[in-house]
Amino acid sequence: MGLTITEKCIEKSLVDGQMIRGQRIGIRADQTLSHDVNGVMSYQVLQAIGLKKVKVDVAVHYIDHNMIQADFKNSDDHRYLQDMTAKLGVICSRPGSGICHMLHLEHFSRPGKTLIGGDSHTVAAGGIGMFSIGVGGFDGAMAMAGEPFYFTMPKIVKVNLTGKLPPFVSAKNVILEVLRRISVKGGVGKVLEYSGPGVATLNVAERSSITNMGQETGATTSIFPSDENTRKWMKAYRREEEWIPLEADPDARYDEVIEINLSELEPLIALPHQPDKVVSVREVAGTKIDQVMMGSCTNTSLQDLLSIAHILQGKPIHRDVDAGLYPSTRTVIRESIRRGAHDKILASGVRIFEPVCGGCNGCGFAPQTNGVSLRTNPRNFVGRSGTASDQVYLVGPEVAAASALTGVITDPRDLNLPPFTYEMPELFEDDRDIFQAPSNEPEKIVIRRGPNHQPIPEMPPLPDTTQGEVLVKVGDDITTDHICPAGANFLPIRSNIPELSKHAFRVVDSTFAERAGKAGGGLIVGGINYGQGSSREQAAMVPRYLGVKAVIAKGFARLHLANLVNWGLLPLIFKDFADYESIDQGDILTIDTAQLIEGQEYIVKNLTKKTEFIVVSPLCQTDLDSVKAGGRLNQAKQKLKA
Repeated sequence: MGLTITEKCIEKSLVDGQMIRGQRIGIRADQTLSHDVNGVMSYQVLQAIGLKKVKVDVAVHYIDHNMIQADFKNSDDHRYLQDMTAKLGVICSRPGSGICHMLHLEHFSRPGKTLIGGDSHTVAAGGIGMFSIGVGGFDGAMAMAGEPFYFTMPKIVKVNLTGKLPPFVSAKNVILEVLRRISVKGGVGKVLEYSGPGVATLNVAERSSITNMGQETGATTSIFPSDENTRKWMKAYRREEEWIPLEADPDARYDEVIEINLSELEPLIALPHQPDKVVSVREVAGTKIDQVMMGSCTNTSLQDLLSIAHILQGKPIHRDVDAGLYPSTRTVIRESIRRGAHDKILASGVRIFEPVCGGCNGCGFAPQTNGVSLRTNPRNFVGRSGTASDQVYLVGPEVAAASALTGVITDPRDLNLPPFTYEMPELFEDDRDIFQAPSNEPEKIVIRRGPNHQPIPEMPPLPDTTQGEVLVKVGDDITTDHICPAGANFLPIRSNIPELSKHAFRVVDSTFAERAGKAGGGLIVGGINYGQGSSREQAAMVPRYLGVKAVIAKGFARLHLANLVNWGLLPLIFKDFADYESIDQGDILTIDTAQLIEGQEYIVKNLTKKTEFIVVSPLCQTDLDSVKAGGRLNQAKQKLKA
């Protein structure tokens, strides 16, 4: 039987297990990616285990997320990261050179290779035919150290594309259509593998927009074939020698098939506050808006900028709209300027920011109170923009630009403009000088730390009896943004867990941290898809630091589940979902956790209500052993002592 693209990539990197759906496997990364928000934790881990030099073919660090330097915190972190990367053999981008996912796509991603990255949107590299997985900072560190990354062999979904996108319907609408069909939970435990004749109509940047936002379905990753369009892309960045063809075998086996006719798609929009609340733009056309944010890792390619300029044409944006643009990379900016697109965008009154993550993670350009904001980024979780009362809609760049002109949500097809056509340059400007090579004398590098840069707190092993108060009970689709907030006020303290812990669950319950402290810890109860969203492991570390010992939920997002294991927080799933209704915040629960055994059922006693219910853990024995030890870092330290 033939192999899928996914299986061909995994097979080359497989070091443990067999490629049987549902079985635990380990792969060794060809490349790693880290950035300044989650990277601090990664490099602290590497210091803790005493690594002298990274053990992967290519390790790249990007300084692109935490860019507002209102005081010393972010600058100190950047200096620390530049020191650590120089010492450990990691390539490092100059601050503000571009968004990591697009920069990696331009300069390092390779078809057929594997990439482990400390950011959930690492999956953007799937657009070039690379098997790429987003992880937390700890798993990112272990990948850099040459350790295998373990995950469950996913089901593989064939997304068969036919037809061609109509005018003013960009690739963002493909993934919005996928989200409309399968939801933010529909990709859990799966890979979305794109194929069909429609693939040939999409360039690598368009494919990357689709795979990037595939993360919002909960998928392990998404991937496209490598074809002549891929070769053309790599040639434009002077990397044609790294190109290989890659496609599924004709008799490859898929677990599901999704059919999408690109010709039938129309402009789509995700309503607040989830990426899967997707409707056609015309269903909400005329809704007054306050802000438009164009850019982010999903929609910042040269094609996106030229399309925006084609619609704006220097015409003034609506007087009631504040519009901003985050370009993707320095290379894209230079080509945009050369073609006159930047001038048209500036003439319209759009604010142009440096090429960084920026407004997407709440680090700048937050909307006003109750502001309606149209954004081309991949997430619209409540409060993520930096404004607690935001109303964020997700759209493609054409809808964003058209709406900026009219002041209301607008289908760009209604502006009666000529269709936009795009030609990729044969060669982009050679901007590889934005990367700093590691030091040739690493022993001379002195690591500099700032006062906000706190060591990783000690995480004690799990006790034999886990007992405590239900500190908070939350519903379905709780995101890492709910647990550990994004934004300019909180990202600078990501490396200071004691300080960050004061803001845990502030989006849903501002009293959580104080109550957890008074109670000496406790438990969390959640619904389906607990922990969806970003790779931030602080969403596991912060509750753990506050004394939370277990999370009982109806189900967990893949990435957050791995972070719970890494930091020693026990995930448990209701055997009967109806038992969720029997628990209230404030109840005292107790569980015998003296022995954690794979597949074992555990009786949870509700001492407050004098009732019992059964839970199971979704973890394998290896992961349960890690939780019992208090997390994988504790195990790594013990291994060093042995």
